[in-house]
Amino acid sequence: MLPVLLFPQFDPVLVHLGPLAIRWYALSYILGIVLGITLLRRLVVLAPRVGTPEQADDFLGWVTLGVLLGGRLGYVLFYQPGYYLTHPLLMLEVWHGGMSFHGGALGVIVAMALFAWRNKLNFLAFADRATVAVPIGLGLGRIANFINGELWGREAPASLPWAMIFPDAEGIPRHPSELYEALTEGLLLFVVMFAASRKYSLRERPGFLAGLFLTGYGCARSFCEFFREPDSFLGFLPGGITMGQLLCIPMIIAGIALMAHARRTPPYAGLPEPDNADTKQS
Repeated sequence: MLPVLLFPQFDPVLVHLGPLAIRWYALSYILGIVLGITLLRRLVVLAPRVGTPEQADDFLGWVTLGVLLGGRLGYVLFYQPGYYLTHPLLMLEVWHGGMSFHGGALGVIVAMALFAWRNKLNFLAFADRATVAVPIGLGLGRIANFINGELWGREAPASLPWAMIFPDAEGIPRHPSELYEALTEGLLLFVVMFAASRKYSLRERPGFLAGLFLTGYGCARSFCEFFREPDSFLGFLPGGITMGQLLCIPMIIAGIALMAHARRTPPYAGLPEPDNADTKQS
């Protein structure tokens, strides 16, 4: 039997500042949002222009609330509604984990729709630029899951070079599925989205990039679910699928519909360009 890797037992707390503990999990959210907004500042001014860097900065507060409220409520409603209804105060303990991407996505969509309405922006065009930055946060979040030693994978053959034994995981070698997700939902999806965002012909079709993101994430997440251990309190659903795969089905359908709709709609002219601006790229 070949040796397997032992989980390195990271401290989930990055640093203690007196009574305040800064956790890797929280840092991943903060860093993901900040880096995402920084990229969004550059994307919104590309032709056809959909906003200003200042509006991208203003979106920071909106997206933060959307991610936190939507992610937490999504986890409560999709995964453990019965438990949290009987322990409502535990809903506030987000530092212990328990965030749903699908819930966070719904929260961000609502925040984005309200933000676009308030600022008189084209919702789909703005969503196109925002979704390019989302995989940054997804990748960092999955790395934080790995550091926390949570959401580990299904049993793996001991001959797998990177099979790993996680704490509280029955002492059997498992797939480090958090890293699989970081590479697919994070790095790979970001490369695809960023490359697509460089094409003017796609940027002028409101909804295409957002649809590409929904489809890409749904496919990447569904694939990784084949290596990820289902939540113990849910297990497998009928047909052997997982809750994550089930929630990805409407995402993929919506993504394909958005891309098809974008192809049929007239090109978006964008907001008036500032004087002496030359932001059109091929």
